[in-house]
Amino acid sequence: MTQQYPLTGLPVIDLSLADGSAADRTGLHDALRAAATEVGFFQLTGHGITPAETAALTSAMRAFFELPEADRLAVSNLNSPHFRGYTRTGDERTGGSQDWRDQLDIGAELPPHVPAAGEPPYWWLEGPNQWPAALPELRTATLGWIDRLNGVAGRLLHELLASIGAKPDFYDYAFAGHPHLRLKLVRYPGTAPDGAGQGVGAHKDYGFITLLLQDSVGGLQVERADGSFLEVPPLEGAFVVNLGELLEVATDGYLKATSHRVVSPPGARERFSVPFFYNPRLDAHIEPLEFPHAHHAPGATQDPGNPLFAEFGRNELKGYLRAHPEVTRRHHADLLPLAS
Repeated sequence: MTQQYPLTGLPVIDLSLADGSAADRTGLHDALRAAATEVGFFQLTGHGITPAETAALTSAMRAFFELPEADRLAVSNLNSPHFRGYTRTGDERTGGSQDWRDQLDIGAELPPHVPAAGEPPYWWLEGPNQWPAALPELRTATLGWIDRLNGVAGRLLHELLASIGAKPDFYDYAFAGHPHLRLKLVRYPGTAPDGAGQGVGAHKDYGFITLLLQDSVGGLQVERADGSFLEVPPLEGAFVVNLGELLEVATDGYLKATSHRVVSPPGARERFSVPFFYNPRLDAHIEPLEFPHAHHAPGATQDPGNPLFAEFGRNELKGYLRAHPEVTRRHHADLLPLAS
């Protein structure tokens, strides 16, 4: 059954209970509702992803970061107007500050969508990935991971909506067609030379649900209501799940999107992680969720520096323009005002 993991303080929720008895499903929904309304974070087990699948992904990821720098830079995101590819350590920003990590951004493999006259600029985010020629297994492992986690996240969203009395399929329309699914392969190479500890700065995710695969090195921290941060040590076989801002806005704050950050591992110790972002179509207009307790919702968090839009693509593009200023200047100088 669902339990508290004593080292993390986060709920541990077993998704396989959805296939159990009526009592199992009730317990699952009670746990999901509590986690999603009080914390916005939990550990997920019973998801069906096997150790062999995880090993294949992590092996390909480590092989990528072991490639010579020239091979990694050959797929630099500076080559891509779609913000796909490799980002060197220190080239990404969160909250205007340098993140001390390098990463490979990958999404669903689609033809480039260059916005036509009158089309929103967020269509630039749809396009092909970049793949290192020396590592063909990386494409197979990561696109397979996207496909598998798409199924896990979709099932989780249905159970989450059911847990608060909403129709489980309420948002199926937003994911029909080509949802904006993506993942990052991330390496934190240790503490920055200047001693700064920002692996990635405090932030919330824009979309619906994030499933994070961690290695055995800690560093993830979740913000508490009092502004302090809770450590989230890894739990073998589990994904760390957090809710994105679109779900908070759609439920007027009933479901929580929680700020989180990664503190750099000490010295030169490396940390690896793979966040998967379960996002709707770029042009999906997210309708307010209909559920019994909507009138009890406390209201979504308001951040004047980060206004949110019902059309998902506008939020996602703003985030990329801010996070990758060099890509923006090279390919989208005309969009710089949207980053402010």
